[in-house]
Amino acid sequence: MPQVSAPSAGQLLQLVRQGRARTRRDLMELTGMARSTVAQRVEQLVSAGYLREGGVDVSTGGRRPNLLRIDEGSAVVLAAHLGATHGRAAVVDLAGRTLAESAGRLNVADGPEPTLAWATSRFHTLLAEAGRSTAEVCGVGVGLPCPIDRRTGRVIPTPILAGWHDHDIVAALAGQFPGPVVADNDANMMALGEFTAIDDDSSTLVLVKVGTGIGAGIVEEGRVLHGAGGAAGEIGHIRLRGYDEVVCVCGSRGCLAAVASGAALARELARELGEAAGPVRETADVVRLVEAGDPAAVHRTREAGRVLGEVLATLVSVTNPGVLVISGGLARTGEHLLSGIREVVYQVAQYRSTRGLRISEGRLGERAGVIGAASMVVDRVLAAEAVDARIAERRLPSG
Repeated sequence: MPQVSAPSAGQLLQLVRQGRARTRRDLMELTGMARSTVAQRVEQLVSAGYLREGGVDVSTGGRRPNLLRIDEGSAVVLAAHLGATHGRAAVVDLAGRTLAESAGRLNVADGPEPTLAWATSRFHTLLAEAGRSTAEVCGVGVGLPCPIDRRTGRVIPTPILAGWHDHDIVAALAGQFPGPVVADNDANMMALGEFTAIDDDSSTLVLVKVGTGIGAGIVEEGRVLHGAGGAAGEIGHIRLRGYDEVVCVCGSRGCLAAVASGAALARELARELGEAAGPVRETADVVRLVEAGDPAAVHRTREAGRVLGEVLATLVSVTNPGVLVISGGLARTGEHLLSGIREVVYQVAQYRSTRGLRISEGRLGERAGVIGAASMVVDRVLAAEAVDARIAERRLPSG
């Protein structure tokens, strides 16, 4: 029979991350490895900055064992959510705690160079605020409002990011910061961020971002569904029946984003209300009007919710999530948008798909993207293969 190799140091780290092992004794019992082998693996993880030992566990007889914990302070992650009109950047430790964070206006349509320069400048400022150095960075996560080719790290252009054609985000940031660079669609990162915040046993979460455009992220058992070409969740350009007169920025007619996005509502309200309502150019202006109780804005927002509900009913029937999160700028209108979505989803989708389904705003709000981006990086950096490779590299003789 083939000999089964003992678990590696990286595999032992996963047992600690999953909460299955709290002490060296736990690792011995779970793996069947000898005390000396476990000790060697643990020492490798401690010296490499992955684990720390502190505090003591309840004794079952004899000396109380030390507790093993992820050494969350040994490195930091840089995370950025670069939306169509706003950006947010953060420095996060390995436990997911935010050490420094800031947000500001941004226009990704200006192109990759000024957008990534914005993120890079924020990263350096935030590192200084957190009292950390570039050398302590273990990876960078960036979300953008477009699909990303995960094999190459290059942008798959959309009408909003037409000037980003085939831009290599990974290479651009890897030359400035240590560690892997993870780039993904912002809705995917927001979905993963919200998944980390849910407090029930839902295994599947769908997040729908409704802002300048519309997109969705799908998380199953903590993993983002990307699809064969990285376009899973690209619902914004699903064509709707009965809206052939509405031209989308992509060149097609009747796209969901051209009818129910924040940009679409701003355009229609500007035409309907004229100068009396003040400037109505973007999603934030729609939210302002809804909060002020403007009847036209409230009506159009609720109708947008119903239109979204038609598409989301199908998405719910296909994915059967436990949680459907509505996020993005237009979600700040609260129940005006959500009520329309709920009405149609529960009416149209089959009962088996909606039984137990919770439809709500996200818990993390505008922070979901950076939390998800940081989570993606931490998962990459602390993966068993990455940990074992770094430990092996440390053992190599220098020079």
